[in-house]
Amino acid sequence: MDVKYFEEIAARVRVDIVKAVYHAGSGHPGGSLSAADILTALYFHEMNIDPKRPDMPDRDRFVLSKGHAAPAQYAVMAERGYFPVEDMMSLRKLGSRFQGHANMRKLPGIEMSTGSLGQGFSVSVGMALAAKMDGNGSRVYTLLGDGELQEGIVWEAAMSAAHYGLSNLCAVVDWNGLQIDGPNDKVMKVTPIDEKFRAFGWDTQVIDGHDFEAILYAFAKARLVIDKPSVIVARTHKGKGVSFMEDQAGWHGKAPDLEQAKKAVEELGGEW
Repeated sequence: MDVKYFEEIAARVRVDIVKAVYHAGSGHPGGSLSAADILTALYFHEMNIDPKRPDMPDRDRFVLSKGHAAPAQYAVMAERGYFPVEDMMSLRKLGSRFQGHANMRKLPGIEMSTGSLGQGFSVSVGMALAAKMDGNGSRVYTLLGDGELQEGIVWEAAMSAAHYGLSNLCAVVDWNGLQIDGPNDKVMKVTPIDEKFRAFGWDTQVIDGHDFEAILYAFAKARLVIDKPSVIVARTHKGKGVSFMEDQAGWHGKAPDLEQAKKAVEELGGEW
């Protein structure tokens, strides 16, 4: 495993995110940047996918439950070869395939249109149950935001996943500690996240969500679980990689201006 290989891809992904949100003039850079490493590991190592055959029957599925982080998913998919990076620079433009929240009807490779928090997670449970019933060997992955855990629908779905023993389901919580209104602990406390999932019958791991060795090991370990769903609680930093965005709730849903975008791209090692 070449960690540097994944780090270089993730750096490009973050550059793509910044550029796309800048050109859109709106969007969610903070939570997209915090999720870049997790999504890079999924699309470039963990999942059984083929960009040339996005609808192959035995593919693994990924559902971005924190749908506002669509720029991160678009960027990873572009780097993986689903479409040219330049295409996603039409983010949030009228008629674009690259909407602020991904649309499964517009873009091959998107498994579910998400945005209403908690619903993507619930759909992933349904997908995993269907795959288990069909016996096709597909795995389902989903990414949640930590603020998303404030939705009651999340815990109804978590209860169902454990009840049906969905060992083919792996959830990741992007635990950056911040949401649009500020720190989770002040808005509505969600911790201890791992203990709550464990109480609902899930196998749980807590990792550094920016450490590729830890991320890839956690996915490998989750594959060994045979009787229950798995959750990886990934400790991350909102706005990761950009000094003036890191750990700042104000960058949850705000686009950088030209000067800020250029500075961010430079810090990420990219070219404008």
